[in-house]
Amino acid sequence: MAPMRLREIKVGCIGGGTGLPSLLGGLKTNPWLQVNAVVTMFDSGGSSGMLRDQLGVLPPGDILKCALALARNEAEARRVLLSRLPTLEHARLAGHTGGNLLLSMMERYSGDFIAAVDGLRALLGCHGRVWPASVEHSSVCAEYADGSETRGEVEVDALQSEGRAVRRIWLDPPPRIHEQVAAAIEQFEVAIIGPGSFFTSLIPPLLVGGMSEAIRRIEGPVILVANLLTEGRGMSAFTAADEVNWIGEAIGRPVDVLVVNTARPSSQTIERYAAEHKHPLPIGEVPPTCEVVEGPFWDGEIARHARRRLSYAIWSIIARRLLD
Repeated sequence: MAPMRLREIKVGCIGGGTGLPSLLGGLKTNPWLQVNAVVTMFDSGGSSGMLRDQLGVLPPGDILKCALALARNEAEARRVLLSRLPTLEHARLAGHTGGNLLLSMMERYSGDFIAAVDGLRALLGCHGRVWPASVEHSSVCAEYADGSETRGEVEVDALQSEGRAVRRIWLDPPPRIHEQVAAAIEQFEVAIIGPGSFFTSLIPPLLVGGMSEAIRRIEGPVILVANLLTEGRGMSAFTAADEVNWIGEAIGRPVDVLVVNTARPSSQTIERYAAEHKHPLPIGEVPPTCEVVEGPFWDGEIARHARRRLSYAIWSIIARRLLD
């Protein structure tokens, strides 16, 4: 039997929200992986949305969380940079996180968001690179099954949660991928998409002009980490197979591997999420060309993938498919 030849593999993780940092935090400990994050840039809510409107900068929140997940001392960096500033003499700054302000000021000073992100990465001693999906201002837009439309990440999520099933997602104005980001993606051997808010964190970065073409040039597998829960009334009939189909259509190539959770938390936890019209995501009818990897990834009372379990599962898939 020929020996397996271990080598470093460059992976690209695409998404945003709270799901992507959890994935990154697990993968960064693997010495055989060079971890990259390609992060959604279309947040319209909270501190990020306010800074975008007040200072004209790109929304920093998702980028910041991913950089913190890759930081050398993640716990201390999160404690400092995710703390919100109290009411100050300059009231416009009150309520923002220190990290969001730092990244926004670095962008204003350098005039280059990618340079600002790289500076933050150096400051935090990140084990990997973080890339914005685009550096052009744009907003997420949605059309629902009843024909209604809305604009903005917060609004898209809100109407979907209220019961309107999403029929189409687009970005307006249409942004393009930055040439440095496109060049970075060309070096990826694997693309990992998810977990994260499906219509506002996972789909939008894939719709950036040039992104799907860049992903299609990746020779290795596209791996989709399915979410643990549906996300409101509008996704009541949604399945992991639907995620596979939406992602495949967005990138113009099939999803090769679906990683899906089989664990169920306590009945009290299920009931708490059910009160928000969120339910465990069923697998559904996955296309036969897509490999399904099942495992108990929900560990605890909060709907978040267990970092170590997910990272080991991802590594087993990559090793089996890419190493001789």
